[in-house]
Amino acid sequence: MELPRDLRQAIDVEIALRSSKQLAVAAARLSSRYRTGLSSGSGKFLQSQEDVEAYAAFRLPATFAAVYSTAREVQERLPGWSPNTLLDIGAGPGTAMWAAAAVWPGLISRITLMEREEGMIDLGRRLAAHSSFSAIREAHWRRLDLRGRWGVSAHDLVIASYVLGEMPSSDCEAIIGKLWESTSHTLVIIEPGTPAGFARIRQARELLLSMGGRIIAPCPHENRCPMSGRNWCHFAARVSRSRLHRLAKAGELAYEDEKFSYICISRAGGTTIPGRVIRHPQVHTGFIRLELCTPLGLDETVVTRKDRDRFRRARHLRWGSPVPGPDDRE
Repeated sequence: MELPRDLRQAIDVEIALRSSKQLAVAAARLSSRYRTGLSSGSGKFLQSQEDVEAYAAFRLPATFAAVYSTAREVQERLPGWSPNTLLDIGAGPGTAMWAAAAVWPGLISRITLMEREEGMIDLGRRLAAHSSFSAIREAHWRRLDLRGRWGVSAHDLVIASYVLGEMPSSDCEAIIGKLWESTSHTLVIIEPGTPAGFARIRQARELLLSMGGRIIAPCPHENRCPMSGRNWCHFAARVSRSRLHRLAKAGELAYEDEKFSYICISRAGGTTIPGRVIRHPQVHTGFIRLELCTPLGLDETVVTRKDRDRFRRARHLRWGSPVPGPDDRE
């Protein structure tokens, strides 16, 4: 997955004067903070202008890929629906805004972004100035701490990506409640694809269901989450590595995978699916083994060549794919 051209060019302008070595060191610090979280809530993820630029070069593309993949899932589960208004919570430089605009191009007319870091807001405004979408260029930025009063009207689509991990764990329930109050239609929450990140997503899932929300994705049911112990629900979005990425990370591959956990909750029900692939399919000669989450719980199924139609469809399934129903056609 690649960034929109106007966003990619805007980032290139921002980091033009910084060496790849400087950005790589700062990016390593950021990666550690995002993976471990700041459970005390006393620290800051971005502690210098170098951190802000490293975020733009390294974290922004990965976050964009996760949000884009999740928003595409919403689009598929809610056919015919598109958001008119968007609220980007803990927006950083507006990454979720760019991703949502790419999924629903020209359909979002009003965007509000809430972010506490002044450096991120400044960066976000500079990046937005390069956008071909007027809604991005004219987006309304608000600087505030999410633990304070929001005073914001409800928006059609609310996205909180990699936000809960920055909050003290004691504040998460209240933040989730505020997110839901600010949602007139659909709420998307994304966290790192780690056991800790998934634990926050599971907490949000339980709370939002108790508030009357309807699950859009990834869960194929609204029963108790069957994941337990060392098992956790997460997915991956493939990110195209820029030349800077390859130089800074000494990587030979042209891509990397951003692993994330997420939940999409709506005030209206979406289309249902019979299951979802929760691990890479194991493809063997003559059969494919699938690990699934289904309304009956976790399941492992084997599809053989003898069932020609199912086998043909199973060959197209990937980690995170919804399982097609018996009446679905390619």
